[in-house]
Amino acid sequence: MKTGRLSRRIAEWAVSVEYTKLPPEVVEEAKKRILDTFAVALGALDEEPVKIARWIASSTTGSRLAATVWGYSRKSTADHATFANGCATRYFDFNDTYLSKEALHPSDTIPAIMAAAELVGADGKRIIEGVVVAYEVAARLADAYSIRGKGWDHVVYIAIASAVGAAKVLGLDAEWMEHAINHAVTSNWALRQTRAGELSMWKGCAAANAARNGLFAAILAWRGMTGPAPVFEGEFGAFRVALNGDTFDLPVMGGEDGATYKILETSIKYWPVEYHAMSAVEAALKIREELGEIKPEDVDRIEVKTFDVAYKIIVKDPEKWDPKTRETADHSLPYIIAAALLDGHVWLDTFKPERYLASDVRELMKKMKVTVDPEHDKLYPEGIKNTIKVVLKDGRTVEESSTYPPGHFKNPLDRKGVEDKFYKLVTEKLEREKAAKIPELVWNIEKLDCPEIIMRALAFRTEGE
Repeated sequence: MKTGRLSRRIAEWAVSVEYTKLPPEVVEEAKKRILDTFAVALGALDEEPVKIARWIASSTTGSRLAATVWGYSRKSTADHATFANGCATRYFDFNDTYLSKEALHPSDTIPAIMAAAELVGADGKRIIEGVVVAYEVAARLADAYSIRGKGWDHVVYIAIASAVGAAKVLGLDAEWMEHAINHAVTSNWALRQTRAGELSMWKGCAAANAARNGLFAAILAWRGMTGPAPVFEGEFGAFRVALNGDTFDLPVMGGEDGATYKILETSIKYWPVEYHAMSAVEAALKIREELGEIKPEDVDRIEVKTFDVAYKIIVKDPEKWDPKTRETADHSLPYIIAAALLDGHVWLDTFKPERYLASDVRELMKKMKVTVDPEHDKLYPEGIKNTIKVVLKDGRTVEESSTYPPGHFKNPLDRKGVEDKFYKLVTEKLEREKAAKIPELVWNIEKLDCPEIIMRALAFRTEGE
């Protein structure tokens, strides 16, 4: 067991991580996550919250603290660029996931890491290091303690992990890395109300704000600003004030005592839904394939068995049974199941108002009952089992279950799978020949001397678009 200040513990571990000592499979998964992040971000460029964030970024210029707004040649201040890119990354709820005591999306940190890389012209190997340490910190914190039980949103951990990843790329030593962590922990406690009731645009932007603040914390330390300490254990530190006296430690990190790196246990999303619903989509689509076209009037009832965490996040609120926003719809297990059964697919168009407000999905949802199955609970968080039974009025009954849907770390996507998702999201906005440059660069990122090469490939739009 490591002892001493938690912030120092994290800092010393992060500084010790070296590209040359990373297992090849860790490097490979980091590359997949970078490409997947670019895919979901570029796919969301025309969404309203993303345009708002980009408008804010366009109001500032970078000078010494400049970073690229993805999709454009435009540069903004690094923190505003991180916010704009983070909103794009997160908005479709299509970026990767880690499930534990706390569920979060580690790739929310990548916009901050890429912005930091631009500030110092970091090479591809340093970018990989930044991604690996950010994922490790986010996941280990999620393993250690569930802050949603105290009313805090998981993006608190994204701010801390972004600070560590950015600080790693900026080249901070352990002393100044700790200061970056201290800044991030002190200033970035976000309310869980973001994900309760009817969900707003902020649901897809909260992590971007956390990543922006994590980057800013790293920049402050980079320029020599000290932060309050001890930030977790102090008289008015996080443990006492934010967690009401609860404490936790991170006894092991990736590479220590044979421990694997947590990036290997993160999952890439195959459908654009809240991750606990991913297996429900697979089960529903199997039922649709077996039954063919389904009409609400042909259905007697739908019985869904899920697990407790899924129930609390995407079922229990009345709003999840009556979604009126995109953000609520992709966090509504009843709606997602109904749409999959009726349409035979789940994609971005599933979450347009004309679909989630339609009468057929509303009628089908009324015939649905969702309960928590203790046996399903036993599999979580390693498995996310959902079981769906559709009983038709003609007497036919079809039941399907899924525990490890495509992209789950126990059923991972290979390079082709990640590329297929990339092209499906991006080619409407960018011709395939130009789009193909991005995966090629990411698969060979360790050979790049600076991030500008990737940024130029991402800059396929003009200033007015």
